[in-house]
Amino acid sequence: MAGIVTWFWNERFWLPHNVTWADLKSTDEATFPQAEDLYLAIPLAVCIFMVRLLFERFIARPCALGLQIQGNGPQRAQHNAILEKVFTAITKHPDEKRLEGLSKQLDWDVRPIQRWFRQRRNQEKPSTLTLFCESMWRFTYYLYIFTYGVQFLNKTTWIWNTKYCWYSYPYQPLTVDLHYYYVLQLSFYLSMLFMQFTDIRKKDFLLILMHHLATILLVTFSYVNNMVRVGSLVMCLHDAADVLMEAAKMANYAKCQRVCNVIFVMFALVFVSSRLGVYPIWVLNTTLFESWEIIGPYPSWWVFNSLLLLLQVLHVFWFYLIVRLLCRAVSRGKAGKWNPLHVSKDAHTHTESSSEEDDVPVVAQKLQHGTTDATNGTNGYLPGPVSLDEH
Repeated sequence: MAGIVTWFWNERFWLPHNVTWADLKSTDEATFPQAEDLYLAIPLAVCIFMVRLLFERFIARPCALGLQIQGNGPQRAQHNAILEKVFTAITKHPDEKRLEGLSKQLDWDVRPIQRWFRQRRNQEKPSTLTLFCESMWRFTYYLYIFTYGVQFLNKTTWIWNTKYCWYSYPYQPLTVDLHYYYVLQLSFYLSMLFMQFTDIRKKDFLLILMHHLATILLVTFSYVNNMVRVGSLVMCLHDAADVLMEAAKMANYAKCQRVCNVIFVMFALVFVSSRLGVYPIWVLNTTLFESWEIIGPYPSWWVFNSLLLLLQVLHVFWFYLIVRLLCRAVSRGKAGKWNPLHVSKDAHTHTESSSEEDDVPVVAQKLQHGTTDATNGTNGYLPGPVSLDEH
């Protein structure tokens, strides 16, 4: 184990030339990021998890009920032992051959069997009330952390001149505000990772799980090798669009369609300007070129920049999905009221509306997790961006 630990923390990988871990030990005069600092994120993540439960129960839920968002789930499927066994042990989406076999076995028509499976799948999906509460929690967190990030960074030198991200690197003292910002972000996404196993499991469970793991890896990576200055810029930049995303989803669940449409357009504008404009011109420029000029490349520098470039590729992909969603909304709007989410006014729950529900292509929530899976047009999901903390 000692050999593995020594290999993992190899100074020639993590640090610039002629720098050792001993050089970055905290002293009375200066505090530097230490890997063990991140242990604090684990108990704090548990606290955030508990705060979320209380928030959704005593704040978000009353707000949802005040907006007349119903908490009733979809109609429950009639109990049938044979169909239940097929659903739980074999498949949730039986093909035509299996439907015909079940029809003969039960002496039912195929159509009622299809309806049973549709209702049974809907039972595992959260109600609109649940979705609203989740979005309100994330909206509250993103609004707080974005506001904190802006106020904190406004007092720093590196937000106005990004070369200060690299001057004296890696001998840059860690301030209390920056430490708090990093630990809170990491704790939040650790709690999100934990909630993956307690929330109702969605079809993109594995993708979201991988997404949260990658987020935790990036935040941890930038903290350990003291790239926290540029890391703080990336996190704050991405949080801006996340706030609008969750606000639009809340308006959508509350059936405030005009408000939803306005916020969605604002989200699209902020997403494009921040992810395709500011991010490459401001962030990638300093991580690729200014850092090369000031400190030069080393192994973990290549890894960090590779991840940031991959993020930019994802930004372009998500932008394509947003444009496609907007074009579809405009074309649909020619025949009626413009609705970028294709959401029915009568949609109250996250349910499938017909036996053809899986053929309705909606970008929806998948933007947040970088997928293009089709989801039901009545889900009420908005396209969501991925922040540094979200990829």
